[in-house]
This record gives sequence, structure tokens and C-alpha cells, in this order.
Amino acid sequence: MARDKVPATPAIRLLKQHKVKFTPHFYKYEDKGGTRVSARELKVDEHQIIKTLILEDDQQKPFIVLMHGNCEVSLKHLARQLKVKLVTTCPPEKADRISGYQTGGISPFATRQTLPLYMEETVASLEKLFINGGRRGMLIEMAPADLISILMPVKVSVAI
Repeated sequence: MARDKVPATPAIRLLKQHKVKFTPHFYKYEDKGGTRVSARELKVDEHQIIKTLILEDDQQKPFIVLMHGNCEVSLKHLARQLKVKLVTTCPPEKADRISGYQTGGISPFATRQTLPLYMEETVASLEKLFINGGRRGMLIEMAPADLISILMPVKVSVAI
């Protein structure tokens, strides 16, 4: 695939539909490399890379959390803020099925199922962020305000 050709993922189509200004960035995907690899390859601060995590509550109801690449989610604090007993990571095959994307390339935009969406509150204060565009090896650079206006996430404070 030519580097200047942006794949028409559901996420990219949604951003274009909303006339959001974004820049695609491609990198060599490494299995289980996570945001550390994308930050290294794109030469950006890992804190600016926002990972899309699909988690589930004690009733196995899935939801999305957007978190800085260099942070983890405190599942205990998140459960408390959501007023549920337990929060766990969604199994990859279930995450792929409900998002419509492949693990390692899950975007919060245009997921197959509409899921409740939460975002670490400090993401909003970034000048720019990099988030998955719907395929492995492609992040899109955009303004946090655009992400917030489209997704309308509930802000939480659960970073560790």
C-alpha cells in the first residue's frame, strides 16, 4: 500500500463526514508492541498516543476507555467511578467482534456496536493526540476538541 493512500476504514469515513482535520501516520506494526512501538516509530511522546481499551463491567457489559499510552487504567478506581463491583479487560476476540476492528487497530470512532465511552480527563488538555484510525500500523493525529465533539466521552480520573 502506498504510504500516501489513507485506507477507508469506518473511523476515517466518520472523521471525513464530520469534516475533522486529521493527519494519518503510518508505522511498522509490531504484535504486542503497543504504544511504546508507535511512539518510537512516529517519534512522538507516548503520552500523546491515546489507546482505545475495551473493558467490561461485572455484568460483562463492554465499554471503551481512552487512556494515555504511557499510563494504565486503575480498574479499582474506574469501577468505583462507574458504581460497579468489578471492571476487567474484554477478551480480544470479543473486543474485535463488538468493535468491528482488529485488536491492535481498534478505533473509538464508528465501532460496530455503540458503546459507553470514557476518557481520562487529562487527554482533553493535550495540544494534539494520536489515536488509532481503524487498522494496525496507522494512527491519526487530531485535536482533542474534535475527538470530544464527535465521541462526547464521559471524563474520568483513573490513570496510574
